[in-house]
Amino acid sequence: MTGTPRTLAEELRTRTDRGLVGLLRARPDLLNPVPGDVTQLATRAGTRASVVRAVERLDRFVLQTAEALAVAPDPCPYDTLGALMGGDAGDPTVAAELPRAVAELRAQALVWGPDDRLRLVRTARELLTPSPAHPSPTGLGPTVAEAMAGMSPGRLQEIIAAAGLPTTHDPVTAVAALAGLFTDRVRMAALLDTAPADSVAVLDKLLWGPPYGAVTDRPAPHLQWLLDRGLLIPAGARNVVLPREAALHLRGGRAHHTPEPVPPALSPATERDPQLVDNAAASQAFTALATVEELLKEWDLGGPAVLRAGGMSVRDLKRTATALDTTEQLAAFWLELAYAAGLIASDGEADERFAATPAAEEWLQLPDHERWAALAAGWLAATRAPGVVGTADAKGRALAALGPHLDRSPAPEVRRRALALLAALPPGTAVPASAVLTRLRWERPLRSGAPAAGRLPAGDGATAAPGPDPADDLRSRLAQWALAEAELLGVTGRGALSTHGRTLIDSPSDSAAPTPAETTAAATRAAALLAPLLPEPVDHVLLQADLTAVAPGPLRRPLAEALGVLADIESKGGATVYRFTPGSVRRALDAGRSAAELQEFLAAHSRTPVPQPLAYLIDDVARKHGQLRIGAAAAYVRCDDDALLAEILADRRAAALRLRRLAPTVLAAQTSPDQLLDGLRAMGYAPAAESAAGDVLIARADSYRTPPRTAPAPVPDGPPSPDPTLLSAAVRAIRAGDLAATAERKPVQAPAPAPGALPRTTSAETLATMQAAVLTNSALWIGYVNADGAASQRVIAPVRVEGGFVTAYDHTSDEVRTYPLHRITGVAELADDSV
Repeated sequence: MTGTPRTLAEELRTRTDRGLVGLLRARPDLLNPVPGDVTQLATRAGTRASVVRAVERLDRFVLQTAEALAVAPDPCPYDTLGALMGGDAGDPTVAAELPRAVAELRAQALVWGPDDRLRLVRTARELLTPSPAHPSPTGLGPTVAEAMAGMSPGRLQEIIAAAGLPTTHDPVTAVAALAGLFTDRVRMAALLDTAPADSVAVLDKLLWGPPYGAVTDRPAPHLQWLLDRGLLIPAGARNVVLPREAALHLRGGRAHHTPEPVPPALSPATERDPQLVDNAAASQAFTALATVEELLKEWDLGGPAVLRAGGMSVRDLKRTATALDTTEQLAAFWLELAYAAGLIASDGEADERFAATPAAEEWLQLPDHERWAALAAGWLAATRAPGVVGTADAKGRALAALGPHLDRSPAPEVRRRALALLAALPPGTAVPASAVLTRLRWERPLRSGAPAAGRLPAGDGATAAPGPDPADDLRSRLAQWALAEAELLGVTGRGALSTHGRTLIDSPSDSAAPTPAETTAAATRAAALLAPLLPEPVDHVLLQADLTAVAPGPLRRPLAEALGVLADIESKGGATVYRFTPGSVRRALDAGRSAAELQEFLAAHSRTPVPQPLAYLIDDVARKHGQLRIGAAAAYVRCDDDALLAEILADRRAAALRLRRLAPTVLAAQTSPDQLLDGLRAMGYAPAAESAAGDVLIARADSYRTPPRTAPAPVPDGPPSPDPTLLSAAVRAIRAGDLAATAERKPVQAPAPAPGALPRTTSAETLATMQAAVLTNSALWIGYVNADGAASQRVIAPVRVEGGFVTAYDHTSDEVRTYPLHRITGVAELADDSV
């Protein structure tokens, strides 16, 4: 195609396959479904939903360029656009970056046409053009022609006469004359030199927007001076507006108050030793693993109940926070982290509650670095935002941890982009979170509400009302949470991205949203770098005479589990302190261990001898353990020492148990065995439960697990990014469909179908033309309706016609296909050089 394109579709046809691939990659919503030809692609690219999505993904300067085109003449020469962006004085930085901005708008099919006739897509112009309901970020108002539409011809003549212009014979030339005055720098300056100081002050207040103000029925003289010369134009009963041409003159030709052609710098930067950063991140990663492991241990027998509306109650969240020794907000993060990794879920029973999943058992058996990889991969791809827990939803209800409505689709993109900004810095370099947020706002300008119109009372001016604080928007909050969560998870250390953190976000594809397999592979590579930095588990403790044991590092899992039964954790940190008490020793005995086994266990795993007080404690508790036997008659106590039973009967504290002697060695109780067991232990005895056969019951609780559960699937933010194979196939299909729609046909006697319409021929004509094409090996243009009723145009080369079917090579789909003749609406021969 030669010459200047007249439509967006014509320009898209001139693009290379690489250019179309770039468009479809930047705007993947255009691929669902794959357009049948270039005309369909152009139509879909101009729909409101697609344009809104594309505009939201522009960086600030490209968006400012689009906003300038929306207030420029249509079409707009490149030089005019440059003047709007750089002003009369010009700006070298703006001039250097403007070609990139225009190229980006062209690549996304938001702008088309040559440099001397740039056209913003109509839908984008409608979205970005200023209006009273939707003010533009430029702060500009309507043009003189738009603002004066409907004004009486007499009033128009009065205005141009007051402005020092000759009267005209019609409203159109009058409006044009006034617009010409406002755009003439010399004449406009001369007019403003005669303005009262108060009038100029009013213009200054409306200069950068909003351009609307209010006046009374009797404006003050300095306001009337502006109204008489068209510098303020009535915009309703008591509203006025500053016309666009006048505002641009006052601004020195600039459409924006502060053009931002380059992204803000990430500063101030603090350089740290990369090794210290990696060590700090590894320490926090180990803490993260310990916290999640503690959460699973806390829920080993089952977690809290699930609310009717889903999620955990506030009370259960507080209990979990207390158990983890953290705040409720951080507890919500650890809960959501385990949930994203598939380690906890609801059990789905009638009395539904949360619990660890079978996958948690497998996770606990993995090496530390592999466990971290599972957490990191789940966190990076998760769309659930723990930061919103406790806030109110649209109906004013508080959002619960592990509940519904926590998904925020932009979360993975914001999370990756925030980490990518840190990755662009030298290793070990940290910057304040505010610098990262400022850069992210530049890359994805925030969508804020329309600024309030300025108020212009009689005798005074107006000031623009400030817009909403951008720090309150969702993306900023997601970025803040992402940086804090990365520190908690050990992806960053001391504010800088760690070496394994850089590998975590490294993806082999160009997509901003890697596939789950790519995310898992990157996490595995990152974990391999983290592994040498994590502390090695130790196989020993240091027993002390004060009935404590000090673990000089993380214990191997079997040792930690056994010691956790025998002793209570007193303090955590680099060295965990365990304390032995009568209750903890009795717990180990209840679990089936004998005193000799406990002594042997401690001697085997302690680098110091077993202290005498600890040995005495174990022997003393073991000597008393099991002297009393409790079974289930209603409940009974059995003991070979009848004097001990007499002592219990005489104790006033046993009154609540309602005991009575059945035999010299047996007492009966009117309470359950569990209550009897707890009551006697509270009195200082050490009874043991026994079965109906008289054997001692081992009180080792079984772990409770949910049925197999999968991790929650992320909620995507729009259509997924297409892979190269899909992009290549889509471009081939669009080209082939365009060939079918635009191929030149041989002239026929019947009227030619309208552009885009299916050809129409009789069944006899279709069959005869097909048979002739088989003999001459020529291509045909057909209209075809499939079984679903979808109509399409195709270019085929028939190979065989028989049994009511035609077998042909389809140029549109680049394959051999068979078509029922009754579904072919018509056929036409192609010109010899069409294919």
